[in-house]
Amino acid sequence: MTVCRHRLLLACLLWLLAPPAAFAQDAAVARAPATGDAVVDARLADINRYAARYPDAFIDELVRYFDAPRPLLQDLLGRQERKPGDLYYACALARVSGRPCRGVIEAWSAGHADGWPGIARDLGVEPGDARAKRLREGMVESYRRWGRPLPDAG
Repeated sequence: MTVCRHRLLLACLLWLLAPPAAFAQDAAVARAPATGDAVVDARLADINRYAARYPDAFIDELVRYFDAPRPLLQDLLGRQERKPGDLYYACALARVSGRPCRGVIEAWSAGHADGWPGIARDLGVEPGDARAKRLREGMVESYRRWGRPLPDAG
C-alpha cells in the first residue's frame, strides 16, 4: 500500500510540474523573430511550430530552395541555438539579396543594434520594396510545397 501511495504521489507531482514546462516549450517554439512585418512574423511563428514537428522537411526546404548548408542547420537546430523561423528568415533574406545563407546567419549571430529590421536594411531589403515582396512570395511557395495553409496574418 505504501508503494502505491508513493507512486501516486510521484505521478501527481509530475503531472503538476509538467504542464508549465510544456507550455513554456510551446511558447518558445511559437516565438517569431521581430522582423517589423506582422505578416512575416505570423508566418515565421507558424514555421517554428512546423519545424518542431517536421524538422527534416524544414531543413530540406532550406537546403534545396535557399542553398543553406545542411550541416550548419542541423547543428544550430540540434543545439537549439536558433529558432527555425530565424533560420528561415535569414535564408530568405539571403536569397532575395543575392547573399549566401551562411553569411546572413553569421551576420545575425553577430548581432545588430536594430535586430532583424536593421539586418534587412543592411542587405538592401526595405519594407514594401520589391525584395520584401519576393521574400513574402517565397514564403507562400514554401507553404505550398509543405502542403500547409497560410496562417492568418491579421
